[in-house]
Amino acid sequence: MVTPTPSAAPTPSAAPTPSASGTTPLEEELLRLAGSVPDPELPMVSLAELGVMRGLRLLGPGRVEVELTPTYTGCPALESMATDIEQVLHDHGIPEVAVHTVLSPPWTTDAISAEGRRKLAESGIAPPAPRGATAADGPVPVALAVRCPHCGSTETELLSRFSSTACKALRRCAACREPFDHFKEL
Repeated sequence: MVTPTPSAAPTPSAAPTPSASGTTPLEEELLRLAGSVPDPELPMVSLAELGVMRGLRLLGPGRVEVELTPTYTGCPALESMATDIEQVLHDHGIPEVAVHTVLSPPWTTDAISAEGRRKLAESGIAPPAPRGATAADGPVPVALAVRCPHCGSTETELLSRFSSTACKALRRCAACREPFDHFKEL
């Protein structure tokens, strides 16, 4: 596996050897680097932890294509995410980076990793509950219990459907009376 350092960038001109997963060690390293970029609106989680990184392909020497799925169509942070991915890959010796938006299949909150959910809660944002049941499995509950990230109570109330970003709602805990963001389930 390529382990780039600030003084030694990966050499994409070497003939890559695919792994069992069909990706090369260089592609895996570059995907790890691109996925480590913090989300511009939720900087406590990386793009990989948020689950918006869809893939990366080495197209040729020094040429990479990255697939990125926004949390919702029209996400204002998408351009910033793409620019940050391009920068981190340029910094690691890849001169030509193309970031493409992929809308299908759509992103859902189920894509957030366990580590991402932990970091959201640790930062005072109630993480989304796993979707679990689908329409094919039967009725989906209309009201979901949202646990307060401060005290753990499920006695919370919706203050606004939108908070600092469109993907979050503003809630308040009835037990500790603290307001908090809730990352909406999609």
